[in-house]
Amino acid sequence: MTQATAGTEVPDEREAIRLLKARYCRFLDTRDIPAWRELFDPEVEVLLDLAVSTGGADPQTMPPLHGVDEFLPVVLGGIGDAATVHHCHTPEIEMTSATTANAIWAMEDLLSFPDGRQLHGAGHYHESYIKRDGRWRITKLHLTRTLLRFTPAPESGL
Repeated sequence: MTQATAGTEVPDEREAIRLLKARYCRFLDTRDIPAWRELFDPEVEVLLDLAVSTGGADPQTMPPLHGVDEFLPVVLGGIGDAATVHHCHTPEIEMTSATTANAIWAMEDLLSFPDGRQLHGAGHYHESYIKRDGRWRITKLHLTRTLLRFTPAPESGL
């Protein structure tokens, strides 16, 4: 949604953040890695929970990743050659200033590997953002999980 001001459209900041997250999912699923990389502040701080969170805590949280150069290989290594589907919805966006915001996004992902294995997950992205040079970027990302379901590759009938 936008507001008209003297014939000029001013973007709604919450809508700009929603578009940022939509692009996060699309660029990752289509493997447009250069575009996906541009969604992050170069010094992004990342925490990834590797198991279902219990009471908001995950004993298998990875060590923090500092910067997009540390984050990118972890993501690409995890998804490998899988076909992926990432959906984010029901954002809770809090504007903390004209150039900063926080949000929690419900998420669901599906990874289908060529050998038939699948990972179906759900949870929440807890994120912080900054607006610089007219563009929002992700400065902090913490992925928590409420569901992780692994399906093994089907047995070969050969």
